[in-house]
Amino acid sequence: MRVKSLEISGFKSFAKKSTFDFGASISAIVGPNGSGKSNVAEALRFVLGEQSLKSMRGKRTEDLIFNGSKSSERQNRAKVIITFDNKDRTFPVDYDEVAIAREIHRDASSEYFLNGSSVRLKDVIEILSSVHIGASGHHIISQGEADRILNTSPKERRAMIEDALGLKIYHWKIVESERKLLKTEENMRQSESLRREIAPHIKFLKKQVEKVEQARALRDELALMYGDYLKREEAYIQCAREKLHGEKENLERELHEANEALAHADSLRGVHTKDSAEVALLVSVRAEMGAVRRERDDLGRKIGRFEGMIEFEERRMNAPQEAHEKTVSADEAENLAQNLYDELGYAESSEDYLYIKGVVSATRNKIGKFLEHIRGSDGQRGPSEAAIKALEDLHIEHKSLLSAQQNLEDVISGFETRIHELERILETKRAETTDAERASFEFRAKKQELTLRLGMVREHIENFTRDEVSFREELREGGILIGRSILDYTNIYIDVAQALSEPRAEQEARRKKIERAKIRLEDIMGGGSGEDIMREYEEAVSRDEFLAKELEDLKTSAESLRDLMRGLEEELGAQFKDGIKKINKQFSEFFALMFGGGTASLEVVIEKKRKRSDTEIIENPEELEEEEAEEGIEVAISLPHKKIRGLQMLSGGERALTSIALIFAVSQVNPPPFLVLDETDAALDEANSKKYGDMVATLAKYSQLIVITHNRETMSRAGIIYGVTMGSDAISKLLSIKFEEAEQLAK
Repeated sequence: MRVKSLEISGFKSFAKKSTFDFGASISAIVGPNGSGKSNVAEALRFVLGEQSLKSMRGKRTEDLIFNGSKSSERQNRAKVIITFDNKDRTFPVDYDEVAIAREIHRDASSEYFLNGSSVRLKDVIEILSSVHIGASGHHIISQGEADRILNTSPKERRAMIEDALGLKIYHWKIVESERKLLKTEENMRQSESLRREIAPHIKFLKKQVEKVEQARALRDELALMYGDYLKREEAYIQCAREKLHGEKENLERELHEANEALAHADSLRGVHTKDSAEVALLVSVRAEMGAVRRERDDLGRKIGRFEGMIEFEERRMNAPQEAHEKTVSADEAENLAQNLYDELGYAESSEDYLYIKGVVSATRNKIGKFLEHIRGSDGQRGPSEAAIKALEDLHIEHKSLLSAQQNLEDVISGFETRIHELERILETKRAETTDAERASFEFRAKKQELTLRLGMVREHIENFTRDEVSFREELREGGILIGRSILDYTNIYIDVAQALSEPRAEQEARRKKIERAKIRLEDIMGGGSGEDIMREYEEAVSRDEFLAKELEDLKTSAESLRDLMRGLEEELGAQFKDGIKKINKQFSEFFALMFGGGTASLEVVIEKKRKRSDTEIIENPEELEEEEAEEGIEVAISLPHKKIRGLQMLSGGERALTSIALIFAVSQVNPPPFLVLDETDAALDEANSKKYGDMVATLAKYSQLIVITHNRETMSRAGIIYGVTMGSDAISKLLSIKFEEAEQLAK
C-alpha cells in the first residue's frame, strides 16, 4: 500500500485545485519560505481526520479555508482528497484504490467521503486504524516537531515511543477496559443499591403472599365445599323443577277437564228449567194451539148460525106463500141487523180469506132477501130464484166452514201430539237436570280443590324460583371469589338419591358453612383476589433474582476486565520491552552513523512523585503524601571524543542529529506505510546532510517518504520534486520535476 496522490482545493493557501502524484518512493516538496510547503503536511493531517486546529496552525475552522487576497476572492469551502493504492488489499475494502476526502465549509460543518460515498469520521478512523495510521503520530513529523521527542518529559516520551511501536491500541483497550470496569462497578453499586431498596418491599410482600397462600388453601377448601353444595343444589333444583312443573301441568289439566265437565253439567241443568228451549217451545205450541182452538170455536159458532139460517130459509121456502107485505116489523129488522153485525164482526177478526168472502156473500144475500121481502112480488107462488140461489150459497158456505173446521181439528190434533212429545222430552230432561245438578256440585267442589292445590303449587314454584335465583347468585359469587373453575363441578360425584332424600336443613347447614368460609377468605384477602400481590411479589423476587444474577455477572465481568487489563498490561510491557530493544539497536546504529561513533539508547526509568491527599486536613501534610510511580523513557547518549552524558549538554545541531537518529530508528522498527518529514533536516550542516540523505534512502526501502525540505542533499535522493511558489495573489502554485524523465531528456 502506498499514497498515490493528494488533491488540495481551497485549503489554506491552495486556493485552486492542486494535485500531488507520489509515484516515487521518495517525493520532495521544496520552495521558499512562506510559499505553503507545510500546508501540504497539514492537508495530510486534515484529510486523515485531525480535529485539533492548533496542530494545523489555526484557531477557527475558517482559518483552514482560503481567505482571499487583493486579486482573488475567498473560498467558501476547502476540500482535500488522498488516494491510496489498495491492490494488495491492505485496506479491508474490495477496491484497488481507496480515496478518502474531507470537505469543510465556513459554517464549521464537515463532511467525509470514502470513494465518493458520504461516511462518518468514525468510519474514516476505523479504516485508517486498520493500517496503523491516523491524523497524528510518528508517521507525520511537522516542522519543529523533530526535537520534541528529546524535549518532552520521560512519560510523554514513552507515550510517543509506544505510539510509534503501534502499542497505542493496548492503551486504548486498557482505557476502554477501565471505562467498562468503572461502568461495571457503577452498575454493581446500582444493583446492590436496588437490591437494598427492594429488600424491605419483598419482605412486606412475602407476608402478604403468606396470607395469599393461606387464602388459596382456604379457597381450595371452599371450592370443594362449593362443588359438593352446588352439585347437591343442582340435583335438588332439577328434581324440584321437574316435580313442581309436572304437578302444575297435571293440576292445570285436571282443572281444565273439571271446567269442561262443569260447563257440560251446567248446560244440561240450565240455570232454570223453564228457561230451556223445550219449555219455551212447549209454551209456544200451547199458545198456538189455544189460538187454533179459539178459531175452531168461532168457526163452530159460525157454522151454527149458518145452520140456523139454512133452517130458516128452508122453512120459509117450504111455508105457504102469502101476499107480499111491504111492512117489516121492528123485531125482524133488529134480528137482521144483529145477525149482520155479528157475522161482520167475526169476519173482521178472522184472517181466513175464504171465510171472509163467504160472510160477505152471505150478508149480500141476506140484504137482497130483505129487500125482496120489503118490496114483495105479486102473484108469486113458489120460492124465488133469488131465494133458491141464496139457499144454495148458504149450503156451499156451510160446507166450506165444515171443511175449515175439520182442518182446524187436524191442526189441533197435531199440536196435541207435539205437546205430548215435548212434555215427554221435558220429563226426561228434568231427570237429567237433577243428575247434572248433582254432578255440577261435585265438579264445583273438585274445581275449588284443584284451584287451591294449584295455588299452593304456584306458591311453591315462586319459592323454588327464589331458590334458583339464589343458586345462580351463589354461582356468580363463587365465580368471583374462587374463579371460573367453580362452574366446572360436573366431575364431582354424589349419591343423587341420598341427596334428594335428605332434609333441606342439611343443605342449608352446608350453605352457612360456605358463608363462614367466604367471610374468613374476604377478611384475609380484604376484598381482593391476591393475584396482584402474587404478581407483584413474583415480579419483585424475579427483579431481585435478576439483580443478583446481574450482580454476579457484573462481578464476573469486572474480574474478566481486570484479568484482561492485567493481560493487556503484561502484553504491553512485553512488546514495549521488545520494541525498546529493537529501537535501541537501530538507534545505536543511526547514532554512530550520524556522529561517527558513540552510543545511544533508550532507558526505562521510574519516577516517584509526591501526591498530597485531598480527603482530609492534618497538621503534618507529609504524613498524607503518597508516592506515585510513573514509568518513563530517558535518552542516554555518549558522544565520541566528548564527555557528554545528558541531552541538556548537547548543542543544537547535536540535538537535531540525535532526534533524527531516534525518529529514523523508531520508524525502521515499525515502518509506517508512509512517512512525512517536514524540514527535519533544517539544522544540519552539509556533512551531516549527506548522512541524513543516506538514512532517508535507507528508510525509503521500508516506507514511502514525503519530504518537505530546503536541503539539496535530501532533494537529490528524491524521485519526484514538487516546487511550491507563491505570487502576489497569495496563492500557492505547484511545479513538478521527475528525475528519471529529466535524466532521459538530458541523455
